[in-house]
Amino acid sequence: MLDWLSTLPSFSAYGTPVYFIYLILAILPLGIGLYFGKRFSWYEALISFIFIFLMFDGQNVPQGISLICYVIFETLLVMFYCRYRQQNNSSLVFYFTAFLSVLPLAIVKLTPAMVGHNSLLGFLGISYLTFRAVGTIIETRDGMVKELSPWHFIRFLLFMPTITSGPIDRYRRFSKDYEKVPERDDYLALVNKGIFYLFLGFLYKFVIGYFFGQQIYPYFQHLALGEHNVFSWQMLGVMYSYGFYLFFDFAGYSLFAVAISYFMGVKSPMNFDQPFKSKNIKEFWNRWHISLSFWFRDYIFMRFVFLATKKRWFKNRNTLSSVAYMLNMVLMGFWHGITWYYILYGFIHGLALVVNDWWLRYKRKHLKNMPHNKWTEAVAIFVTFNFVMFTFLIFSGFLNTFFFGQPH
Repeated sequence: MLDWLSTLPSFSAYGTPVYFIYLILAILPLGIGLYFGKRFSWYEALISFIFIFLMFDGQNVPQGISLICYVIFETLLVMFYCRYRQQNNSSLVFYFTAFLSVLPLAIVKLTPAMVGHNSLLGFLGISYLTFRAVGTIIETRDGMVKELSPWHFIRFLLFMPTITSGPIDRYRRFSKDYEKVPERDDYLALVNKGIFYLFLGFLYKFVIGYFFGQQIYPYFQHLALGEHNVFSWQMLGVMYSYGFYLFFDFAGYSLFAVAISYFMGVKSPMNFDQPFKSKNIKEFWNRWHISLSFWFRDYIFMRFVFLATKKRWFKNRNTLSSVAYMLNMVLMGFWHGITWYYILYGFIHGLALVVNDWWLRYKRKHLKNMPHNKWTEAVAIFVTFNFVMFTFLIFSGFLNTFFFGQPH
């Protein structure tokens, strides 16, 4: 009865050239409309529904059902809090609403650790959608979002280019951008950038990322497992090849999402800014997965610092910032998954941020005459790059296989 479904093109977002052919053809009328100063919201909603449907058809039908239930739940929750916030500002209601908003993601992340298999509630992109929903609740609490309609929120939550791979946008920024149709020259400039990002994304993901992920990384994996010596050049090969694969693959996805957003007249934020040029770990997190890093900075780190300062939990502000760094990064590790290597990855980066702050304070106080030039910057970049690559080795889960024989 539903055999016609099998004739539809089933593909993951940005996964194959076929996807891009259908996508470009589908958004072409949107581009024509924007060129002439019109935004066809109804048509955008239609193609968004079709492409989301294609992502979750076939074997992914349960994920599609979970997505529908999730969107209904989050929309009701956000609309309730928006209406409540117009009359009241109870911290208890805010925290409870935020907790409920995060609960589906927490269940998805915790289920494998507790019962040994993935939750039925999960679907591709739930993390990014949860951050958008919780961010909207926080913006509403702060008074930055005063009015909100269910349609506007759903449109923001399910913005098709970024639904599965980010970047994590903010409702206030997205809404302001979406409501304003760009001038023709501005739109043409967006399209220009979008074309460049699209081709750069192809180079990153389908050429360089494929080379490292499908050729180099498996080769060194095999050698390292055969050698079984953690201090070997084969392990270095695993470390660097995985680190480069992770960057080029993920940055490629992000460039695709930004490019398609630009074609649709929305300036989604960039997610990467040459992270391997960072001179310290704090700068790295200002350049790597920027939308996630800034989300945690604004909604976890800064709010913890504000609350702890208000409650006077710490006498020393350096101690306060150190605790905030550790909390922020360990939570980020848990967000990636409830496994020892994700949590250790977050812990090490938190510790690195603490050490970085200590070093900067020590240098200002005791090493005022320390030289600062292109050579010292090169050393700083080298140290930061290799530290990051080492933590990516932990993040990859390969050491789980290496030491315990368990697949990652």
